[in-house]
Amino acid sequence: MSSLHSTSAHDFSDAAFAGVRNQFPALETLTYINSGSYGLLAAGVREAIGDYIDLRIRKGADWDEWVERSFRVGGLLARLINADPEEVAVTASASSGINSIASALDFSGEKNRVVLSNYEFPTSGQIWHAQEPRGAVVDHIGAYEEGAIPVEAFARAIDDRTRIVVLSRVCYRHGARFSDDDVREIVALAHRHGAYVILDCFQSLGAEVLDVKALGVDFVIGGMYKYLLGTAGSGYLYTRRELTRTLVPTVSGWFAQERIGDMNIFANDPSHTATRFQGGTPPVLSCYAAEAGLKLILDYGAEAIEARVRSLTAYAWQRFEEEGYRVLTPAEARGPMIAIRVKDSGALVQALIDRNIVTSHRDGNLRAGFHFYNDRDDVERLIAAINENPGLLA
Repeated sequence: MSSLHSTSAHDFSDAAFAGVRNQFPALETLTYINSGSYGLLAAGVREAIGDYIDLRIRKGADWDEWVERSFRVGGLLARLINADPEEVAVTASASSGINSIASALDFSGEKNRVVLSNYEFPTSGQIWHAQEPRGAVVDHIGAYEEGAIPVEAFARAIDDRTRIVVLSRVCYRHGARFSDDDVREIVALAHRHGAYVILDCFQSLGAEVLDVKALGVDFVIGGMYKYLLGTAGSGYLYTRRELTRTLVPTVSGWFAQERIGDMNIFANDPSHTATRFQGGTPPVLSCYAAEAGLKLILDYGAEAIEARVRSLTAYAWQRFEEEGYRVLTPAEARGPMIAIRVKDSGALVQALIDRNIVTSHRDGNLRAGFHFYNDRDDVERLIAAINENPGLLA
């Protein structure tokens, strides 16, 4: 328990983030602890969306600006995860990124296994099971009572037949998080058997430090509208440089081509960069929001944001324990979301909404998704409201 209070390195986080709440107008009326579902709208993101509307009225269209903006979004994302801009594609969603990768993999031979846990987001499992007609065999790692899946479970599942290992940095159901060491160990196991690793960071990126080079992962996917503060309709895909030219997706489109302007209908000539996984027209409006959100994250800094969120989730975890809640998120393996088991999660979420407190629920769990705009007062308001509904607690 004591390690949860190692906050001396973060003593200045409140000062460093003074005024941050003023950038999120919804906090004037809401206690918003739901970033694992949808991040709050920042004033700067709202202004960027307005810029798009203004341009549409003033010019009608500006494709040069729109294409350049999508590349800028990719460049900002690359900065955030320590990648080269040519290793990042801006996609329409996390699903489109996963589908593009899946389409590039050969499942026709003996190396046809997909290893994924039962904690993956449904769309991921569905996409990989959709490859079964192409020969894929999906091996599931079952749930563990303590939440976090031990690396040993992956070691038992990965072998020479494994084509790809699917891993979520943070489980959307209960908030358990794979540490950097865990990810590196799983990557080493996979690479030892000639398999790839795809890391889903939808539930974490924007609230943590992520160094794709240090982790050694082959792919990273996610979306822009949770902790990255953008809006729905845009995602990201990182592909390790060494794989970009060797994997050719069969899900393609004109923005996946080496020379977009050629408008060639007689051949598929994939880009030498990660944009070969991109496909069609970039999500123009969403890129306005994504760029503004990414700039805000980079302005404050991933290290500072992670420290603030870690300190806040440590406080929330301890307070939930003190109140006697059944906390499902492991104390030492937690991401930005803390989950508690309740009797009727839907009813409790609605009861909290009635008090202008926004959370979410999955799997019978109440989820509190914290970001750098939250504070300890939010935790206390949440606890007070939960305690007004004792009959809904487990």
